[in-house]
Amino acid sequence: MKNKSIIPWLVVALLFIVTALSFLDRQILSISILKIKEDIAISDTDYSWITGGFIAGYAIMFTLGGIFIDKFGSKLGLALALGIWTVASGLHSVATTVPQLIAFRFLLGIGEGACFPGAIKAVIEWIPNNKRSLATGFAIGGSAIGAVIAPLLAIFMLEIVGWRILFLVSPAISFIWIGLWLYLNNKKNSRYKVQTEVYTKNEKASVEIKSYSFIELLKNKKAWVFIAMRMFFDPIFYFLMFWIPKFMSESRGISLDLIGKLFWLPFLVLGLSNIWGGYLSDKIYRKTLNLSFARKSIMGVSALLTVSVLFMQFVDSPQAVIVLLSVFFFAHGLWITNYSTAVGDIFGNKATSTIIGLTGTFGAVSAFFINRLIGFIVTNYSYDPLWCWAGLMYPLAFLILIFFIPKIKPDEPLS
Repeated sequence: MKNKSIIPWLVVALLFIVTALSFLDRQILSISILKIKEDIAISDTDYSWITGGFIAGYAIMFTLGGIFIDKFGSKLGLALALGIWTVASGLHSVATTVPQLIAFRFLLGIGEGACFPGAIKAVIEWIPNNKRSLATGFAIGGSAIGAVIAPLLAIFMLEIVGWRILFLVSPAISFIWIGLWLYLNNKKNSRYKVQTEVYTKNEKASVEIKSYSFIELLKNKKAWVFIAMRMFFDPIFYFLMFWIPKFMSESRGISLDLIGKLFWLPFLVLGLSNIWGGYLSDKIYRKTLNLSFARKSIMGVSALLTVSVLFMQFVDSPQAVIVLLSVFFFAHGLWITNYSTAVGDIFGNKATSTIIGLTGTFGAVSAFFINRLIGFIVTNYSYDPLWCWAGLMYPLAFLILIFFIPKIKPDEPLS
């Protein structure tokens, strides 16, 4: 009997909310730091250590959280992860020193590191593969919406309640989320989970999802393909998130007020493209019954669209910068949804969270070191070489995918 319950899609709705909360919690600091500095003496060096604390915890727990969630499931994994970062977010409201803020940001990173591995894992557990890319798009699309909401909420509430109360808003929502999450994941609803994976053209045969040890995964060629790809494209997304406002202000003379009014638009586009990319991929799969073509066709188009960022060096107006940035974020949304879904297609229920965790960790480490190089290039040359780099890495990552993984299918046996 086919599963007609709405329970799996209610789970996906909660995943949308939790990824939105993750970006909301991590970005509130960047908006409220000017107010925090009025109460706590924080230098630029101090602030780099505070933000670095989050990145360190995030990179560590991306992999460890993925391993934990693959072992114990998304029900416990996501509830525990959100519980940790909820406490961490609340602790910000009582911080009085820089070391405390560093410690609380590190704890926030520890909790949030398990968010995306857990979200992808939950999609694998609840949604069949012919609708999985759409579900993945919804699940991770919440992060972009969180990035849109964060500055608007922070600016509004800072003037009304102050920065300490601001850090208590998200925890209040998070406790409600945990209660709903545990309820939807109860024993009664577990019958709506995906028990087997169907991949054959006639959709009649099923494949048992095999288990992997962590050492086996580290020996898996396909796992390293996804890791290598992420080490190429992750630093670009970090670069665009953290350096574009500085680029617009210093290189194009755009006021901070106008930057604030425009910079949320690409994130809205990103959230919508996460969902649309999943919808298109699943529609192609249902029409062609070719899983590999469905994922790769969307990724190929998105890789070509990212080349548009090469033209950033030739535009001056804030509107043109935002348009090019929006095209890039649109492409990234299509890309990351199908990239994440492809990991699930190959590694299934037993290892997807671990692989997503590994790729996230290696991507963050790559971004950490490349960020230092970006600073050197901007200081001694200009942003122009960076646009050339950013426009070429996604196509290169796509070539790695099609060359080393000719066909996306369940990994049977390890190779």
